[in-house]
Amino acid sequence: MTALLRTVGLNKHFGGLHVTADVNLDVQPGEVHCLIGPNGAGKSTLFRLILGEHAPSSGQVLYAGQDVTPLRPHERVRRGMSVKFQVPGVFPSLTARHNLEIALQHHTDRGALAAETARLLELLGLQDVAGQPAGALSHGQKQWLEIGMAIALQPRLLLLDEPAAGLSPEETHATGELVQSLNRAGMTVLAVEHDMEFVRQVAHRVTVLHLGRIFAQGSMEEVVANEQVAAIYLGEQHD
Repeated sequence: MTALLRTVGLNKHFGGLHVTADVNLDVQPGEVHCLIGPNGAGKSTLFRLILGEHAPSSGQVLYAGQDVTPLRPHERVRRGMSVKFQVPGVFPSLTARHNLEIALQHHTDRGALAAETARLLELLGLQDVAGQPAGALSHGQKQWLEIGMAIALQPRLLLLDEPAAGLSPEETHATGELVQSLNRAGMTVLAVEHDMEFVRQVAHRVTVLHLGRIFAQGSMEEVVANEQVAAIYLGEQHD
């Protein structure tokens, strides 16, 4: 199977610092793939290389079999990528409904806009707060709203930057259920995440980064059972 996303020998230097080191990552169509690792592992830099916010020092980013390395972020979005960053980027003075309508307006026929907005509000569990300003929503509701704005672009690949950050356990579980629902509908997901319960809930495969390199990869069970991963990520050694 051809990977939907693949990085080939991806390197990024910031001055003398080698932040991303020869990363070969693949994300298969239809999977939820989680990227984990300790602070300073290079996760955010890799994420921004994939999005096109950073240009690599060397290597390639391939999407749907095409080399997108020279493309700017908005050009990659037009190819079928979409992203939700860790800090919600909603329009705080506009209602939740209006935020979704703005995201939908260039991707949905005018006659179907109201119905699609209502569908997303229901999917996100935001029907009861649809008329409230986005700035008045809880942190979790803002996260869900921005996920809704990202999927309004009808992407093949959804990139999530720490979607569970700052959420309660209940909100984290609900976010995981939302991701699973999107995946069942055919969306491929790559998530950078620290919350291991969220990763355990949603991930088909997990990639561990350490010092800018891929350190381990496999199912959640395989990664957690890896003593070296426990040493660098969980801070403990197995007996």
